[in-house]
Amino acid sequence: MKTAPQIAVVPDPAALAQEAARRFTRLAKEAVENRGHFSAALSGGSTPGRLYRRLAEDPHREEMPWEYVHLFWGDERCVAPEHPGSNFRLANEALISHVPIPPGNVHRVRGELEPEAAAQNYAAELHAFFGASWPRFDLVLLGLGQDGHTASLYPGSRALEETRRLVIPVEAPPDAPVKQRITLSLPAINNASNVMFLVSGAGKARILKKIITESEEENATYPASMVKPQKGLHLMTDIDVVTDIDEY
Repeated sequence: MKTAPQIAVVPDPAALAQEAARRFTRLAKEAVENRGHFSAALSGGSTPGRLYRRLAEDPHREEMPWEYVHLFWGDERCVAPEHPGSNFRLANEALISHVPIPPGNVHRVRGELEPEAAAQNYAAELHAFFGASWPRFDLVLLGLGQDGHTASLYPGSRALEETRRLVIPVEAPPDAPVKQRITLSLPAINNASNVMFLVSGAGKARILKKIITESEEENATYPASMVKPQKGLHLMTDIDVVTDIDEY
């Protein structure tokens, strides 16, 4: 993560959701004004869930140009869309079902398909929308695992070596609740204009310290440190980067 991240430290998870919603809305309005649409790849997890619920409330619900917003996903579990572990389900229940976004603007990963078929189907969906060889998302939302993983890109995974495919089937570590996953490849993520990392909880302090303070060579095994978008890298956290991180 050496693309000079813009680091924002906020007091608590509620403030994190509020600031992320503010930036999300601003980027959406700018993209629609400049290019006629806004494309965002969403993520799963409790921290993005708080952001989605905030976006579904005013003033963001009222200000967002929903007619021109297109939602994608950075990764998905290989489960049906109604499954409790589905990233789509989280976003649908917290955000999509509460805002006037056209159904055709929601481009979910077909996690109910066999993994390779799901990856190919989603890649075709990306090509149909973006046209170019590599999609240029206006924004990709990402989290940070305690092992340094992001999306479904894990340390030591062969998926990190992918240079040709937009979307790949992967296996999460054995302790993950759902092992079979679909994820954007690292080149697909890095072709985005903006990436926003949402990092919450003092348990992430150790890995956050490594990624912020250590050299690119020292961080070479952490997928999150390999994220280098084309324009803006936003790192947003409720971890006190002085107090919490210095404890580790």
